[in-house]
Amino acid sequence: MTSMERVLTALSHREPDRVPLFLLLTMHGARELGLSIERYFSDHEHVVKGQLSMLKRYGHDCIYSFFHASLEAEAWGGCTLFSDDGPPNAGAPPIRDPETIGTLAPPRVLDSPGLVRVLKAQEGLRQAVGDSVPIVGVVMAPFSLPVMQLGFEAYLDLMFERPELMQRLMELNSAFCSEWANAQLAAGAHAICCFDPLASPRMISPDLYRCTGHPAASETMARIGAPTATHLASGPCLGTVDDLVSTGTAMVGVGGEEDLAEIKEACRGRLTVLGNLNGVRMRSWDEETAIAAVRSAIWQGAPGGGFILSDQHGEIPWQVPERTLQLIADTARGYGRYPLPGGRG
Repeated sequence: MTSMERVLTALSHREPDRVPLFLLLTMHGARELGLSIERYFSDHEHVVKGQLSMLKRYGHDCIYSFFHASLEAEAWGGCTLFSDDGPPNAGAPPIRDPETIGTLAPPRVLDSPGLVRVLKAQEGLRQAVGDSVPIVGVVMAPFSLPVMQLGFEAYLDLMFERPELMQRLMELNSAFCSEWANAQLAAGAHAICCFDPLASPRMISPDLYRCTGHPAASETMARIGAPTATHLASGPCLGTVDDLVSTGTAMVGVGGEEDLAEIKEACRGRLTVLGNLNGVRMRSWDEETAIAAVRSAIWQGAPGGGFILSDQHGEIPWQVPERTLQLIADTARGYGRYPLPGGRG
């Protein structure tokens, strides 16, 4: 099977030839090319070369066209702060006065140089791989984007004290997120991952999510013209599986502390499970630990299909060495073949 065939089979809750593996690598492309992280993301051609080099090196089953989340903050007037050994972060929140939300309009994707770089990278990647490997685009979900737009404390104040402005911001963000997602699909992405960490029950009560984030997520998913995944960025998802299903998403990213077998049972036939190797612990894994972690995740999540092996956060840390990534890839290819060892596949 090609990677695309393998992933589509898993998404249909059937067993492909082997468990698909998504190594969600962003910054590691800079290391592949011997560049700083800031310089790597400054040119779409660097990202194309980096992603293709990592695909050749590890033989995983997706191309991850995500640069960094702060590009969306830039589109709203914010800035990006770069680090030598970690992901770029958003600077000061661009919305200083919540009262301005009433007169705001969503930014146009093509007016943002950072977003345009992502689109150019997706065009180049699609030209290189066609439909043989899924290209995954990323957007910040309407409910979680305000953490960068306003800052966490100001956003919580808005949520609890100004429901009319909260509703307006969800409308603006839904329009922006769907335009940004569809622009990526037009450029070459095959599917969209919506990062929504605030949807996790660890962050916000399910009742509050249902009356704020859930309507915005549902509206946004309906506007996106391709399959979507919802990733809670390390947050637990078990308490919100039913809510996520009803948004129309097809896949859920699972936190590293959750029981994959329990999550798989809750999602069976409804959501494909993505996860949940612990990227933080992965930094110090030895060979035995890496192999055991991959085998355990496959053993718990892979029977019956509907499972893609990946990390728990949606981005593998810079500090994870190449030898560990290679061990993960090799073990997944060997141990993850259906029928699974022990007759579980």
